[in-house]
Amino acid sequence: MIAEPPEFIRGAFARTQYFPKFKLITWHPRGVLNDSFADQIVEFIEMEEHIQAAPFNRYTDLSGLTEVRLKIDHFSDVGTRRRKALRPAKSAFFADKPVSFFIARLYEMLMEKATIEVRVFRKRRAAAEWLGVPMKVLEPPC
Repeated sequence: MIAEPPEFIRGAFARTQYFPKFKLITWHPRGVLNDSFADQIVEFIEMEEHIQAAPFNRYTDLSGLTEVRLKIDHFSDVGTRRRKALRPAKSAFFADKPVSFFIARLYEMLMEKATIEVRVFRKRRAAAEWLGVPMKVLEPPC
């Protein structure tokens, strides 16, 4: 029998929350998204994938980003690395600005036909419907 995932995912990342009822981790980053930050995100998610007994879906709200400074080659390497994930999961991105939407769409294209299904949304409600969760779960923390 698979044990239920823990109530809280480690606080390694500010503004993350785990909802065991929905098997969903949400993240609302703020500030500059650069290569180093992207690597930290990947390491955090991979650590949780290793620790959790059951797969979990992800929601990333990019509306708090002030800048995106990713190198294309590095970004492509991140996609290649994440394509190796073994457990199926959904990963929804909410992007309300053109640059963050473009970056998230690139990631979605890199992840086509991967075990992790990535979708990018301009409306939180559409992301909530795709993930099968109440809208309130996806709202940014205070």
